Amino acid sequence: MLNTIENFQISLDKRKEQGILRSLKVQPAGIDFYSNDYLGLARNKDLQNVLLRKVTENPHWLSGSTGSRLISGNSITAGLTEKFIADQHQFPAALLFPSGYNANLALFSTLPGRHDTIIVDEQIHRSVHDGCRLSNARKLKFRHNDPEDLESKLKRQKGHCYIAIESLYSMEGDFAPVSEMASLAKTYGASLIVDEAHAFGIFGYGLIDQYQLQEQIAAVVVTYGKALGSHGAVILCNEVIKSYLVNFASSFIYSTSAHDFQWMSIKAGYEFLESDKEPSETLQKNIKTFRNQNLGSPSSKKSPVQAIMIPDNQKLKEVQNALSEENFLTYPIYSPTVKEGTERLRICLHSFNTEDEIVRLTKIIGKFI
Repeated sequence: MLNTIENFQISLDKRKEQGILRSLKVQPAGIDFYSNDYLGLARNKDLQNVLLRKVTENPHWLSGSTGSRLISGNSITAGLTEKFIADQHQFPAALLFPSGYNANLALFSTLPGRHDTIIVDEQIHRSVHDGCRLSNARKLKFRHNDPEDLESKLKRQKGHCYIAIESLYSMEGDFAPVSEMASLAKTYGASLIVDEAHAFGIFGYGLIDQYQLQEQIAAVVVTYGKALGSHGAVILCNEVIKSYLVNFASSFIYSTSAHDFQWMSIKAGYEFLESDKEPSETLQKNIKTFRNQNLGSPSSKKSPVQAIMIPDNQKLKEVQNALSEENFLTYPIYSPTVKEGTERLRICLHSFNTEDEIVRLTKIIGKFI
């Protein structure tokens, strides 16, 4: 055991020397350009008052669920929320999870069988990779957002294929060609699974809803800890897949359910999005302001995530330090989290950022690139 602990410490020391040691910190005061609270709903007083009123009228929602949904943790509120979400997204069924990580773990560890192949975009979220590791299926990667490379891999497979993409990627801030991917999946009889974590709420209910691709998608993951300012996730699918997950997905079967307040706050968030379009409109204005500063970015011009490439860990640290001194909170992505030479500053834009803040932020960054 002592040798094992020593090996752990060596790995930690190496990260510290490289300047990439992670640690837990309480969020400091500052100008937020790094959280996923794109629409500011996590801090929205009107939404908070709605939730406060609802929970005051129903204090039992704050009680723990007491168990897995298959034992004592299911509730009328959970079922009604799933029905509401499925209807909103025009899917036959929905299955709630405590987090997006758990949802992806459930899908990719459960649906693909021993003779199947999972083909993932090379920039897919870590939760998908972890789900694949728990599966008996074979996993392949295709070049980021490259339908031709995906098709070349689909052509060579004999068993059933699952394709894993995100509609909006959080590292690059670019959109997947979801319609083209859906067409490929249909041509080759594959099952397309789409993670809408960073698109939901920013672009209505996500790109699958926007393009009306529901009938061409095997499953969609929507998470609520970003634009909705809440927590939890849902898998949108048909009734057969939902039942299969309830029966065979370990991360669903063996997890204590979230309490009803979480499910209620998700439903309230949907209703708030429908009643107030101003946050999403203001966000797009702020994204346009940022793009007009001409820093250069591989990200989409409409994405709330804007990547500024600074291909050197040390230089990237200098940029973040300079921003921090001016009270700007940003998030640098160092290698090996991304490939060496593709290090970047990940800027998250929000509806609550001001034009002055955005201009000042970009001027500081501009001094280093």
